[in-house]
Amino acid sequence: MFEKLSIFAAFLAILMPFTQSKAEQLNLQEVAPGVFVHQGIHAMPNRQNHGEIANIGFIVGEQCVAVIDTGGSPAQGRALDAAITEKTKVPVCYVINTHVHPDHLYGNSAFKRAGVSFIGHRKLAQAMAVRAPYYLEKAGRDLGLGLKQEDFIAPDRTVDSTLELDLGGRKLTLTAHGPAHTDNDLTVFDDKTRTLWLSDLLFIGHLPVIDGSLTGWLRELSKLTKIDAKLAIPGHGPVSSEWPKAAEAETRYLEMLRSEIRAYIKQGKTMEQAMAEVGQSARGDWQLFDDFHKRNIATSFAELEWED
Repeated sequence: MFEKLSIFAAFLAILMPFTQSKAEQLNLQEVAPGVFVHQGIHAMPNRQNHGEIANIGFIVGEQCVAVIDTGGSPAQGRALDAAITEKTKVPVCYVINTHVHPDHLYGNSAFKRAGVSFIGHRKLAQAMAVRAPYYLEKAGRDLGLGLKQEDFIAPDRTVDSTLELDLGGRKLTLTAHGPAHTDNDLTVFDDKTRTLWLSDLLFIGHLPVIDGSLTGWLRELSKLTKIDAKLAIPGHGPVSSEWPKAAEAETRYLEMLRSEIRAYIKQGKTMEQAMAEVGQSARGDWQLFDDFHKRNIATSFAELEWED
C-alpha cells in the first residue's frame, strides 16, 4: 500500500509542474520582430473566461520591454509576465494602459515592482478612480475575481498629446486621443517595424463599442488612417497587414450609425425607436452585435441630439 502511494505521489510530483505551466501558458504570436501579441476571444466577459478577452502583448527593445495592456485578470497579467521572461532577458520598464476598460488593465498588479513605470492617457487616472467601485463589484459578481483597490494601478506618467519612449534601439510614439472609444484612448506606434497598436480604437470582427464619442471616434480614425503603418493591432480581432483598409468596416458601421440616428432625430423620433430600428442591416457583419448595438445607439443618440 505504501509503495502504491509513493508511486502515486511521484506521479503527481511530475504532473503538477506540467499542469501548472500549461495553465499559465499564454499563446503569443511574434507579428513583427520583437512585437508579441496575444489575441483575445470574441466573447462577453464572464466567469468562464474571467474577462480575458482583449488583445494584449509587449514590444522588446535592447534595454527595455514595453507591455501594452495587461489583460482581464491578475492571473492573465502574471501569465503575460511569465511569457515575457521566457521570450527575453530584457526587463520590463513600461506598462502602457491604452484605456480604462477592465479587459485591458486588470493584470496591472503583476507588474507592480521597482523599475516599472505605468503610462496612460492624461484622463486615465480619473476614469479609473470614478469606475473602480463599480468595477470591483462587477468583477466579483460577473467574473469571479476577488479584486482589491490596489489592483487598480493608475499611471505614474501621463500622455497629454504625444510621448516618445526609447526602449534601446527602438522608439515608440504614444498618442493621446480625444473622446472616441472612451475619453482616455492611447495608441502606440513602433517606428522600427511601423506597427500601429490601436487597441480599442480598432475592432475587427467584434462590434465596435462606443463608450466615448461617436463623432470623436470618426474624427480620430480620419487622422489614424493617414499613418503609414505596415501592421495594425486592434484591441479585439486579428492583427492586420492592411492598413488603413483594416479600419474600413468599423468606419462604415460608425458612419451608418451617425447618418441613421441623425435622420431619426430630424424626424422627431425617440431614442427607443432608434434602438429598435437603426443599423439592423449591419447585424450579419459583426460578432456580439446583440450585446452592444443598442448600447451604441443609446450613447450616440444622446450625443447627436445635442448637435447644433
